[in-house]
Amino acid sequence: MAVTASMVKELRERTGAGMMECKKALVETNGDLDAAIEHLRKSGLAQADKKASRIAADGRMALATSGDKKEVVMVEINCETDFVAKDASFLAFTDAVAANALTASSDDIDALMATESDGVSLETARQTLVTKIGENIQVRRMARMTGCDTVGSYVHGGHIGVIVDLEGGNEEVARDIAMHIAALNPAYIDVDDVPADVLEKEKQFLISQAADSGKPADIIEKMVTGRMRKHLSTITLLGQDFVKDGDITVGKLLEQNNAKVKAFTRLVVGEGIEKKVDNFADEVMQQVKGG
Repeated sequence: MAVTASMVKELRERTGAGMMECKKALVETNGDLDAAIEHLRKSGLAQADKKASRIAADGRMALATSGDKKEVVMVEINCETDFVAKDASFLAFTDAVAANALTASSDDIDALMATESDGVSLETARQTLVTKIGENIQVRRMARMTGCDTVGSYVHGGHIGVIVDLEGGNEEVARDIAMHIAALNPAYIDVDDVPADVLEKEKQFLISQAADSGKPADIIEKMVTGRMRKHLSTITLLGQDFVKDGDITVGKLLEQNNAKVKAFTRLVVGEGIEKKVDNFADEVMQQVKGG
Protein backbone atom coordinates (compact mmCIF):
# COMPACT_ATOMS: atom_id res chain seq x y z
CA MET A 1 0.00 0.00 0.00
CA ALA A 2 1.35 3.41 -0.98
CA VAL A 3 2.12 5.76 1.90
CA THR A 4 0.67 9.23 1.30
CA ALA A 5 1.58 12.59 2.81
CA SER A 6 -1.83 12.78 4.49
CA MET A 7 -1.21 9.42 6.21
CA VAL A 8 2.14 10.62 7.50
CA LYS A 9 0.52 13.86 8.70
CA GLU A 10 -2.24 12.01 10.57
CA LEU A 11 0.23 9.63 12.23
CA ARG A 12 2.44 12.53 13.24
CA GLU A 13 -0.52 14.41 14.76
CA ARG A 14 -1.63 11.33 16.71
CA THR A 15 1.81 10.34 18.05
CA GLY A 16 3.96 13.47 18.03
CA ALA A 17 6.77 11.49 16.38
CA GLY A 18 9.00 12.98 13.70
CA MET A 19 8.01 12.95 10.03
CA MET A 20 10.66 10.46 8.94
CA GLU A 21 9.85 8.11 11.84
CA CYS A 22 6.15 8.23 10.89
CA LYS A 23 6.85 7.52 7.23
CA LYS A 24 9.15 4.62 8.11
CA ALA A 25 6.57 3.14 10.50
CA LEU A 26 3.84 3.32 7.85
CA VAL A 27 6.07 1.69 5.24
CA GLU A 28 6.96 -1.15 7.62
CA THR A 29 3.31 -1.73 8.54
CA ASN A 30 2.04 -1.46 4.95
CA GLY A 31 0.03 1.68 5.69
CA ASP A 32 -1.85 0.28 8.69
CA LEU A 33 -2.26 3.33 10.92
CA ASP A 34 -2.99 1.44 14.17
CA ALA A 35 -0.10 -0.93 13.57
CA ALA A 36 2.16 2.04 12.83
CA ILE A 37 1.17 3.65 16.14
CA GLU A 38 2.04 0.43 17.99
CA HIS A 39 5.32 0.20 16.05
CA LEU A 40 6.25 3.74 17.10
CA ARG A 41 5.28 3.00 20.69
CA LYS A 42 7.57 -0.03 20.82
CA SER A 43 10.32 1.85 19.01
CA GLY A 44 9.99 4.75 21.45
CA LEU A 45 10.19 2.39 24.43
CA ALA A 46 13.35 0.78 23.04
CA GLN A 47 14.98 4.14 22.41
CA ALA A 48 13.93 5.44 25.83
CA ASP A 49 15.41 2.36 27.52
CA LYS A 50 18.64 2.77 25.55
CA LYS A 51 19.00 6.41 26.60
CA ALA A 52 17.93 5.83 30.22
CA SER A 53 21.53 5.24 31.36
CA ARG A 54 22.68 8.62 30.07
CA ILE A 55 23.10 11.37 32.67
CA ALA A 56 20.20 13.82 32.72
CA ALA A 57 21.19 16.60 35.13
CA ASP A 58 19.60 19.58 33.40
CA GLY A 59 15.90 20.26 33.05
CA ARG A 60 13.17 22.26 34.73
CA MET A 61 11.23 22.74 37.94
CA ALA A 62 7.53 22.83 37.03
CA LEU A 63 4.82 24.18 39.33
CA ALA A 64 1.07 23.75 39.50
CA THR A 65 -1.17 25.64 41.96
CA SER A 66 -4.73 24.91 43.07
CA GLY A 67 -7.42 27.48 42.39
CA ASP A 68 -7.69 28.50 46.04
CA LYS A 69 -3.89 28.98 46.29
CA LYS A 70 -3.72 26.58 49.23
CA GLU A 71 -1.90 23.74 47.50
CA VAL A 72 1.16 23.76 45.26
CA VAL A 73 3.07 20.88 43.72
CA MET A 74 6.59 21.15 42.35
CA VAL A 75 8.08 18.54 40.01
CA GLU A 76 11.65 18.14 38.76
CA ILE A 77 11.84 16.88 35.17
CA ASN A 78 15.34 16.21 33.87
CA CYS A 79 16.92 16.21 30.44
CA GLU A 80 20.55 16.18 29.29
CA THR A 81 21.10 19.72 28.02
CA ASP A 82 20.00 23.29 28.66
CA PHE A 83 19.00 23.52 24.99
CA VAL A 84 16.34 20.82 25.40
CA ALA A 85 15.26 22.33 28.74
CA LYS A 86 14.03 25.33 26.72
CA ASP A 87 12.38 23.27 23.95
CA ALA A 88 8.65 23.90 23.52
CA SER A 89 7.77 20.20 23.48
CA PHE A 90 9.76 19.57 26.65
CA LEU A 91 8.11 22.54 28.39
CA ALA A 92 4.65 21.33 27.36
CA PHE A 93 5.45 17.90 28.79
CA THR A 94 6.65 19.36 32.10
CA ASP A 95 3.47 21.44 32.40
CA ALA A 96 1.37 18.32 31.82
CA VAL A 97 3.33 16.42 34.47
CA ALA A 98 2.85 19.22 37.02
CA ALA A 99 -0.87 19.50 36.26
CA ASN A 100 -1.37 15.77 36.81
CA ALA A 101 0.78 15.83 39.95
CA LEU A 102 -1.49 18.47 41.50
CA THR A 103 -4.51 16.16 41.31
CA ALA A 104 -2.60 12.93 42.02
CA SER A 105 -3.57 10.95 45.11
CA SER A 106 0.05 10.36 46.12
CA ASP A 107 3.58 11.63 45.52
CA ASP A 108 4.72 8.35 43.99
CA ILE A 109 6.43 9.00 40.65
CA ASP A 110 5.49 5.65 39.09
CA ALA A 111 1.84 6.24 39.95
CA LEU A 112 2.07 9.75 38.52
CA MET A 113 3.54 8.50 35.24
CA ALA A 114 0.64 6.07 34.88
CA THR A 115 -1.87 8.95 34.84
CA GLU A 116 -3.09 10.22 31.48
CA SER A 117 -2.84 13.52 29.64
CA ASP A 118 -4.45 14.05 26.22
CA GLY A 119 -5.44 10.40 26.05
CA VAL A 120 -2.04 8.81 26.74
CA SER A 121 -0.13 8.03 29.90
CA LEU A 122 2.63 10.41 30.97
CA GLU A 123 5.08 7.50 30.63
CA THR A 124 4.07 6.99 27.01
CA ALA A 125 4.34 10.74 26.41
CA ARG A 126 7.83 10.67 27.96
CA GLN A 127 8.94 7.82 25.71
CA THR A 128 7.59 9.61 22.65
CA LEU A 129 9.42 12.77 23.65
CA VAL A 130 12.68 10.84 24.09
CA THR A 131 12.27 9.49 20.56
CA LYS A 132 11.47 12.93 19.14
CA ILE A 133 14.17 14.93 20.96
CA GLY A 134 16.90 12.30 21.26
CA GLU A 135 17.80 12.89 24.91
CA ASN A 136 17.19 10.99 28.12
CA ILE A 137 14.20 12.56 29.90
CA GLN A 138 13.20 11.56 33.42
CA VAL A 139 10.63 12.72 35.96
CA ARG A 140 12.84 12.62 39.04
CA ARG A 141 10.95 13.85 42.11
CA MET A 142 8.07 15.94 43.37
CA ALA A 143 7.17 17.96 46.45
CA ARG A 144 3.76 19.05 47.65
CA MET A 145 2.74 21.81 50.05
CA THR A 146 -0.77 22.19 51.46
CA GLY A 147 -1.58 25.06 53.82
CA CYS A 148 -4.54 26.50 55.68
CA ASP A 149 -3.88 30.11 54.55
CA THR A 150 -1.49 30.75 51.65
CA VAL A 151 1.11 28.61 49.94
CA GLY A 152 3.70 30.67 48.11
CA SER A 153 5.90 29.49 45.25
CA TYR A 154 8.73 30.76 43.12
CA VAL A 155 10.97 29.32 40.41
CA HIS A 156 14.19 31.06 39.47
CA GLY A 157 15.41 30.50 35.93
CA GLY A 158 13.54 27.23 35.74
CA HIS A 159 16.22 25.60 37.90
CA ILE A 160 15.58 26.60 41.54
CA GLY A 161 12.11 25.98 42.91
CA VAL A 162 10.64 26.90 46.29
CA ILE A 163 7.26 26.29 47.91
CA VAL A 164 6.41 27.77 51.30
CA ASP A 165 3.47 27.37 53.69
CA LEU A 166 2.54 30.73 55.22
CA GLU A 167 0.16 31.27 58.11
CA GLY A 168 -1.34 34.73 57.87
CA GLY A 169 0.13 37.34 55.53
CA ASN A 170 -0.94 37.32 51.90
CA GLU A 171 -0.01 35.99 48.46
CA GLU A 172 2.57 38.73 47.82
CA VAL A 173 4.37 38.10 51.11
CA ALA A 174 4.35 34.34 50.47
CA ARG A 175 5.95 34.85 47.05
CA ASP A 176 8.54 37.25 48.50
CA ILE A 177 9.51 34.69 51.13
CA ALA A 178 9.77 31.97 48.48
CA MET A 179 11.97 34.26 46.37
CA HIS A 180 14.20 34.98 49.37
CA ILE A 181 14.59 31.26 50.10
CA ALA A 182 15.53 30.62 46.47
CA ALA A 183 18.24 33.29 46.67
CA LEU A 184 19.78 32.71 50.13
CA ASN A 185 19.03 29.02 50.78
CA PRO A 186 18.43 29.01 54.56
CA ALA A 187 18.87 25.62 56.20
CA TYR A 188 16.25 26.15 58.93
CA ILE A 189 13.28 28.40 59.69
CA ASP A 190 14.38 29.59 63.14
CA VAL A 191 17.05 28.95 65.78
CA ASP A 192 14.75 26.51 67.58
CA ASP A 193 14.76 24.29 64.48
CA VAL A 194 18.55 23.84 64.41
CA PRO A 195 19.47 20.35 65.72
CA ALA A 196 21.46 20.22 68.96
CA ASP A 197 24.35 18.31 67.34
CA VAL A 198 24.66 20.96 64.63
CA LEU A 199 24.79 23.70 67.28
CA GLU A 200 27.38 21.84 69.35
CA LYS A 201 29.61 21.12 66.36
CA GLU A 202 29.64 24.79 65.34
CA LYS A 203 30.21 25.90 68.94
CA GLN A 204 33.24 23.62 69.34
CA PHE A 205 34.66 24.88 66.06
CA LEU A 206 34.30 28.49 67.18
CA ILE A 207 35.83 27.72 70.59
CA SER A 208 38.90 26.14 69.02
CA GLN A 209 39.17 29.03 66.58
CA ALA A 210 38.91 31.64 69.34
CA ALA A 211 41.38 29.77 71.58
CA ASP A 212 44.13 30.50 69.06
CA SER A 213 43.73 34.22 69.80
CA GLY A 214 45.39 33.80 73.20
CA LYS A 215 42.76 35.96 74.88
CA PRO A 216 41.34 35.35 78.40
CA ALA A 217 38.58 32.77 78.87
CA ASP A 218 35.86 35.32 79.58
CA ILE A 219 36.70 37.23 76.39
CA ILE A 220 36.76 33.99 74.39
CA GLU A 221 33.30 33.12 75.72
CA LYS A 222 31.95 36.48 74.55
CA MET A 223 33.63 36.03 71.15
CA VAL A 224 32.08 32.59 70.73
CA THR A 225 28.63 33.85 71.76
CA GLY A 226 28.78 36.72 69.27
CA ARG A 227 30.05 34.57 66.41
CA MET A 228 27.49 31.88 67.17
CA ARG A 229 24.70 34.46 67.01
CA LYS A 230 26.01 35.70 63.66
CA HIS A 231 26.31 32.17 62.28
CA LEU A 232 22.74 31.32 63.27
CA SER A 233 21.46 34.46 61.57
CA THR A 234 22.99 33.27 58.28
CA ILE A 235 21.57 29.73 58.35
CA THR A 236 18.05 30.50 59.63
CA LEU A 237 15.35 32.07 57.49
CA LEU A 238 14.06 34.43 60.19
CA GLY A 239 17.56 35.66 61.01
CA GLN A 240 18.61 36.47 57.46
CA ASP A 241 18.45 39.99 56.03
CA PHE A 242 15.53 40.16 53.61
CA VAL A 243 16.84 39.86 50.07
CA LYS A 244 14.67 42.74 48.76
CA ASP A 245 15.40 45.07 51.70
CA GLY A 246 18.63 44.59 53.63
CA ASP A 247 17.47 46.96 56.37
CA ILE A 248 15.09 44.38 57.84
CA THR A 249 15.30 40.67 58.59
CA VAL A 250 12.84 38.12 57.25
CA GLY A 251 11.60 37.72 60.81
CA LYS A 252 10.79 41.43 60.96
CA LEU A 253 9.07 41.30 57.56
CA LEU A 254 6.84 38.48 58.75
CA GLU A 255 6.08 40.33 61.97
CA GLN A 256 5.02 43.43 60.03
CA ASN A 257 2.62 41.32 57.98
CA ASN A 258 1.25 39.21 60.84
CA ALA A 259 2.62 36.11 59.13
CA LYS A 260 4.45 32.95 60.12
CA VAL A 261 6.39 30.44 58.01
CA LYS A 262 5.26 26.94 58.92
CA ALA A 263 7.36 25.00 56.38
CA PHE A 264 9.28 25.35 53.13
CA THR A 265 10.89 23.16 50.48
CA ARG A 266 13.70 24.23 48.16
CA LEU A 267 14.80 22.05 45.22
CA VAL A 268 17.48 22.63 42.61
CA VAL A 269 17.49 20.89 39.24
CA GLY A 270 20.20 18.25 39.07
CA GLU A 271 21.38 18.55 42.68
CA GLY A 272 22.89 15.29 43.83
CA ILE A 273 23.37 14.01 40.29
CA GLU A 274 26.98 13.39 39.33
CA LYS A 275 27.45 15.31 36.11
CA LYS A 276 29.75 14.20 33.32
CA VAL A 277 32.61 16.61 32.73
CA ASP A 278 33.92 16.51 29.18
CA ASN A 279 37.66 16.93 28.74
CA PHE A 280 37.91 17.85 25.07
CA ALA A 281 41.71 18.25 25.21
CA ASP A 282 42.10 14.62 26.32
CA GLU A 283 39.66 13.47 23.64
CA VAL A 284 41.68 15.23 20.94
CA MET A 285 44.95 13.76 22.23
CA GLN A 286 43.44 10.26 22.24
CA GLN A 287 42.30 10.72 18.65
CA VAL A 288 45.73 12.01 17.62
CA LYS A 289 47.48 9.06 19.27
CA GLY A 290 44.97 6.70 17.78
CA GLY A 291 45.65 8.11 14.34
